[in-house]
Amino acid sequence: MNKMLGMALGLLMAGSSLAQTYPSKPVRMVAPYAPGGSSSAAAMAVAVKYQELTGQALVIDYKPGAASNIGSDAVAKASPDGYTVLMGTSSLAINPSLYRTMPFNALKDLAPVTMLFRAPNVLAVNPSLPVHSVKELIDYARANPGKLNYASSGNGATNHMAMELLKFMAKVDIVHVPFKGGGETLPALIGNQVQVMFSPASTLAGSAASGRIRLLGVSGTTRDEVLNLPTIASAGLPGFESVVWFGLFAPAGTPVAVINKLNADINRALKDKQVLEVINKAGQEAVGGTPEEMRRVLVNDYERWAAVIKATGIKAD
Repeated sequence: MNKMLGMALGLLMAGSSLAQTYPSKPVRMVAPYAPGGSSSAAAMAVAVKYQELTGQALVIDYKPGAASNIGSDAVAKASPDGYTVLMGTSSLAINPSLYRTMPFNALKDLAPVTMLFRAPNVLAVNPSLPVHSVKELIDYARANPGKLNYASSGNGATNHMAMELLKFMAKVDIVHVPFKGGGETLPALIGNQVQVMFSPASTLAGSAASGRIRLLGVSGTTRDEVLNLPTIASAGLPGFESVVWFGLFAPAGTPVAVINKLNADINRALKDKQVLEVINKAGQEAVGGTPEEMRRVLVNDYERWAAVIKATGIKAD
């Protein structure tokens, strides 16, 4: 017993000592998707502020592929020393139910640090569609089963899951048309190859202002005052919510003291006025919080999307 206690105290002291000098070199933050999306500017703003606060760089390393599994797996298998972390997305909660096999277990192999930011998607339609509200879209889809197409940026993407949740809750049949990435979906909607889609507000605002698409509602829990859009829940589908989040994770086994230091530094960065301006301009909402709060979000989404995927029979390929 004394030997085990001694080992435990030794590990605790080692972790505390490491935290006092952490970070002593650049920290690599793996982003498991392609650069250029609405989150890239927000991530860079946080990285710049982190270096100002700690004196060490937070280097963003983009590792896209397999619906974020490639980059996420690289971090799950990295050394648990706090120098390789993951800018994980909602896909961490979606993929385990979507893929028959996974190279890692997000609940066991990753240690939550904090929520970074989140953003709702916006429901958009081609203006040729005779609908001007969420309720009218649902009524039209019920009256025309299988005649509407919707775009997503790929199987398992958050905009795919949001529409499948809408279909499931509203009991409508809208055909899924997956594209290779988000950049192909808006032209398809404008060109009427698809009639409906979810996408971030920052992607859709310009086309909506010019009348090339029509916006119906936001997938979050609060009204979008800038775009003057109601929530989908209040505009025709009570209880609907589908928010895209980005959270910071470390490999499981990373010393608690290091996670707490990283959490404190990132939370300070997220409260900076200039960082907040960049995040808001990118259509995101800065969140922050504790590792436990991030874990609760992951677990809750894990269970919610598992139920939706099971009920709808969605497959990754």
